[in-house]
Amino acid sequence: MSLRITALTDTEETSSGRRLAWLASDPDGNSVGRASLRLFTKEGQRHLAELDIQVEASDRRRRAGSLLLDAALTAAREDGRRSVVAQADAGSPGAAFLTARAFRPALALIHARLPLADADLAALTAVAEAPHADYRLTAWEGTVPDELADTFVASRRAMDDMPMGTVDHGTVLWDLDRVRAAAAAVAARGDLLHTVAAVDRSDGSIVGFTELVIPGSGTGDGQHYGTAVLPEHRGHGLARRMKAASILRARARHPRLDGLLTDTADNNPHMRHVNDALGYLPTHTAHEYQRDL
Repeated sequence: MSLRITALTDTEETSSGRRLAWLASDPDGNSVGRASLRLFTKEGQRHLAELDIQVEASDRRRRAGSLLLDAALTAAREDGRRSVVAQADAGSPGAAFLTARAFRPALALIHARLPLADADLAALTAVAEAPHADYRLTAWEGTVPDELADTFVASRRAMDDMPMGTVDHGTVLWDLDRVRAAAAAVAARGDLLHTVAAVDRSDGSIVGFTELVIPGSGTGDGQHYGTAVLPEHRGHGLARRMKAASILRARARHPRLDGLLTDTADNNPHMRHVNDALGYLPTHTAHEYQRDL
């Protein structure tokens, strides 16, 4: 069967990158697959592209995936990218497809879910509200308040040493414009960004944070975006405390929410322990694959 690959013109651009897309169709014009390529544009990540390919199950093994991949890799090379990353669940057809095409597994992610109906609210409250002489918690929705903006931006470096396997993600450079743009992107699609932060009582600076995105409908599952503590403030249980507070806020403000989703690198035992202690249950493992161009 002869397939046609069409580059789509409605590309998407955000503050952190732009997206290219392709459609695979059969001779009758029916869609059989699609691909998108995110080209990161921020300093520190301009070497990288992120690939997503989807082919209908009934149309696999007809070269649609290979043709879409060729189009995406060509675009990545023409844009000067030196590596492409893609994600697939362990043991899935997508994992086999990537492995057969020179992508190497570079990171294993443990996905987990907390069913809110089963959350131990008393235990979570005890963790979140435990008094601490050196730190307190604060929280907000949407973009960071002006009075906390400077130290919140500075605290983003807490993510710099996050375990990432051998994935070449580069260094993400954060400034206030990027922080605000990320919050605006969540709001633009109708979702809600909740942030809980740890504050150093000695100077009022933010030393850690956890972010949670809630569907605009207030139903279904929320998604944790990241939890981190500055290296010089680790060892005080702040990650567990912030995440417990985030769970309680989600439960109280969105009573129709079903659960919360998180994913953690398998080589990050500390955060995996935090998730286990808070009641998150592993659901599946995915791998991030990387191909050097």
